Amino acid sequence: MNILICGMGALGTVFGVFLKEAGHAVFGLAKERHLPDLQGRKLQVTGIWGEHSATFDGIASSGDEFCGTKFDLIVLTVKSYDTAEAISLAKPLVGERTLVMAAQNGYGNYETVAAAVGKEHSLLARVIFGAKLLAPGSAEVTVIADAVRLGQPDMAVPEARVREVAAAINASGIPTEYAGNITAVLWDKILYNAALNPPGALLECTYGQLAENDQSRLLMDRIIDEIFLVATALGIPLNWSSADDYRRHFYTRLVPPTAAHYPSMYHDVKAGKRLEIEALNGAIVRLGSENGIETPVNKTITELVRAKEALHRK
Repeated sequence: MNILICGMGALGTVFGVFLKEAGHAVFGLAKERHLPDLQGRKLQVTGIWGEHSATFDGIASSGDEFCGTKFDLIVLTVKSYDTAEAISLAKPLVGERTLVMAAQNGYGNYETVAAAVGKEHSLLARVIFGAKLLAPGSAEVTVIADAVRLGQPDMAVPEARVREVAAAINASGIPTEYAGNITAVLWDKILYNAALNPPGALLECTYGQLAENDQSRLLMDRIIDEIFLVATALGIPLNWSSADDYRRHFYTRLVPPTAAHYPSMYHDVKAGKRLEIEALNGAIVRLGSENGIETPVNKTITELVRAKEALHRK
């Protein structure tokens, strides 16, 4: 396949290197200031999946460089707040058979992609392995809680094609499975990230420390309660019948394998980067407000993260 990676951060580097090693033609879209560190160089991935390296077939800051290439797959790995800009850059490269895979955190990424290129070109991926960028072109895979799950929320792409993409990514060494219930799977990740990332960034601690502390555990419980309240009111399909059912799974199955992990939002705070709160707890607040549902805990968390972001970026 001809594959374009939009966003050469940690996640984009991992996807690109593994897919290139597997024999695909891989290209990248990156910010111009990073091009000297990426173009014509071997990109590196280390960590729990071993050591890997590959040189992309081309890396540029503009899609104009790739206008002559027919892409089978475009993988969006930018932060959620950059999704609209990224799909705008990639849209001219979407051909008749091109599929665009939204592989970001939070709510609204698939919707933005589908509005730009059509549902028939859009896929949604739930990614729940952790990776951090050591330097431009060098990433470390730190943890994995489950395989990547890939699907089409509106059944607008033939299942066989979605399975084909999932199989190709899986064969590259990134555990990936097809998910017919991808919306529910994504909301599993929203629950996971919204409960862990902002508290971990604010309190500057690991997932395990959050779960072990009575006060932070109560905070996470209330975040989860409000998400279930909003999702139930909006008819969003979930894999869990109640917040209590999800919490049992969350604390016994999801947190322990990642107990030593600091959230990516914590690292972004330390780096003075923009934070993805609007696609997580902020999205819950917006959805609740639009439907007359109070979400005071998520609202407070969102405001605190916004304040922390402003202080650190300043």
